[in-house]
Amino acid sequence: MDFGVSFFFTAFLLGIGLAMDAFSVSLANGLNEPQMKQGRMCRIAGVFAAFQFLMPLVGWVCVSTIAQRFRAFEKFIPWIALALLCYIGGDMLREGIRGSEEEAPAVDLRGLILQGIATSIDALSVGFTIAHYCLAEALLSCVLIGAMTFIICFAGLAIGKKAGTHLAGKAGILGGVILIFIGLKIFLDSFL
Repeated sequence: MDFGVSFFFTAFLLGIGLAMDAFSVSLANGLNEPQMKQGRMCRIAGVFAAFQFLMPLVGWVCVSTIAQRFRAFEKFIPWIALALLCYIGGDMLREGIRGSEEEAPAVDLRGLILQGIATSIDALSVGFTIAHYCLAEALLSCVLIGAMTFIICFAGLAIGKKAGTHLAGKAGILGGVILIFIGLKIFLDSFL
């Protein structure tokens, strides 16, 4: 086991890189719900962090056990992220347009889990980059990735909330557009 500076630096960089999609979705959630309480912010950031912790670990297990089957699945990751984020974003857009005078509904648990999956599914492939780690190194790396994601998503929610109070009724529309854009970005990045 090598828990040197390089290990921690790599884990933090992975955490920051993987958290960017979740940050953007957190920003959209904050825009959509400007009156969100801190406890709810912690739960939302916690869901994203849990998925970002779990997905690389699942990827590591897949590489260690069923690598060939996982590689066949890898080409579907951008399609799944695109479908989930467009579905959620489209729903936010529809609600924002339909009830522009009313406050947009908060994302429910089902929607939050879909967001967590959509923003972390690409983290499965991080299992390939940490495949040479032993179990303890893989676990610690995933914990650090999850911790970075929590911090970054909490910040995204706070920023979104602040902007959401200024945007009032249009926040749901903007949040939906952001989610659809993130889905398209993930999809298009897979071809570049």
